[in-house]
Amino acid sequence: MKIQRRTRMACCWMVMVVLFFPNQDLDRDASARARGEGRGSRQGRCLAAAACACGEETARGEEGGSRRGIGFAESSSSRMLAARKVRWLAARKVAGREEELARGEGGGSRRGRWLGLAERSSLAGALGMAVKLLLIALLALASCSAILASDPSPLQDFCVADLQSKVFVNGFPCKNADDVRAEDFFRSGLDRPGDTNNYLRSNVTPVNVNQIPGLNTLGISLVRIDYAPNGLNPPHTHPRATEILAVLEGELYVGFVTSNLNGGGNRLFTKNLRKGDVFVFPEGLIHFQFNTGKTNAIAFAGLSSQNPGVITIANAVFGSQPPISDDVLAKAFQVDKNLVDWLQAQFWTDNNY
Repeated sequence: MKIQRRTRMACCWMVMVVLFFPNQDLDRDASARARGEGRGSRQGRCLAAAACACGEETARGEEGGSRRGIGFAESSSSRMLAARKVRWLAARKVAGREEELARGEGGGSRRGRWLGLAERSSLAGALGMAVKLLLIALLALASCSAILASDPSPLQDFCVADLQSKVFVNGFPCKNADDVRAEDFFRSGLDRPGDTNNYLRSNVTPVNVNQIPGLNTLGISLVRIDYAPNGLNPPHTHPRATEILAVLEGELYVGFVTSNLNGGGNRLFTKNLRKGDVFVFPEGLIHFQFNTGKTNAIAFAGLSSQNPGVITIANAVFGSQPPISDDVLAKAFQVDKNLVDWLQAQFWTDNNY
């Protein structure tokens, strides 16, 4: 009796395994179940055969109850046969499912394709956004480099300018380090006033890379400016440097003009300076200094370039060689051409020595 109960329980478990577990994936898709009806009927016939086998086994177990050894052997053989049938049915169902997925049939397959396309589309969108962000970052970096760049930064302790070199580069080539001397970093004479005996009654003494070769690549220079009474350092610009000016003696009226404003026009900033006062002129803007006192004035100014350059406005406009067309200047300044011709005939003093 124990053997018969075990046999019936084994058959019931095999039926449950075939009916429930292999069908879990297929139950998720109604269309797949519809196509699986044929296979389901075949599985039913197989299950019926398995049940018959189990019934025959039970009958044989009852008839041969007295012969336990023979019944037990037959029961074991039947269980093995039923187990093989269960494995065969499960393998058939798995193979059918794999074939269905390979052909792309069923709602599950369609959902898989849709999800795959969605994933690929999402990945492509993410890659596109990453490329855009990279381009924006590169443009921002290039813009920042362009804004921050002035003089080339040193890549060594110093690069003393070789002023006699025939090589033309942005700045000056470096002298051989073995030929560098302390004099390449030295300049004297700033204790002596400059000659103000000129039309402007002012004098600018520069100390840049042309006077101290050791300033090459260091991005700094200075000037001494002397003003006689009513002396003027006329409107000019430094295209490559910001200037910070400190008054050592006397009084100065200083100012600068902004670039063109969005609403039109330009704004003027001015200040009266005395001994010990400091004023800043932003890079590239037109600025000036005028001695309003009755005594000589002295100022020192630092500039943020080894070679700041200077453009004196009146000299550049009316004293250039060859001269700018008087038609152009007459229309630009809204004056008669005769006045332009007279201005161009004047001697334009350069107070930078």
